[in-house]
Amino acid sequence: MAKTKRGRVLWSLPSRGRGTCPVCSSTRIKLLYTQTKTDGTSLKVCKKCSKAVQSRVDKAHV
Repeated sequence: MAKTKRGRVLWSLPSRGRGTCPVCSSTRIKLLYTQTKTDGTSLKVCKKCSKAVQSRVDKAHV
């Protein structure tokens, strides 16, 4: 893969894929991973929270 194409898909996302993580409340962080709550709703979370335990994801505020 050419180095000029790395991360290019992020340009099409709103705010370049950045925002506030609903689980850990980190600001201006890339939200590239999807976590699903037990009620079926899906959240976009940061890399740290992509492996968070389910109870912590369920407490997330959206």
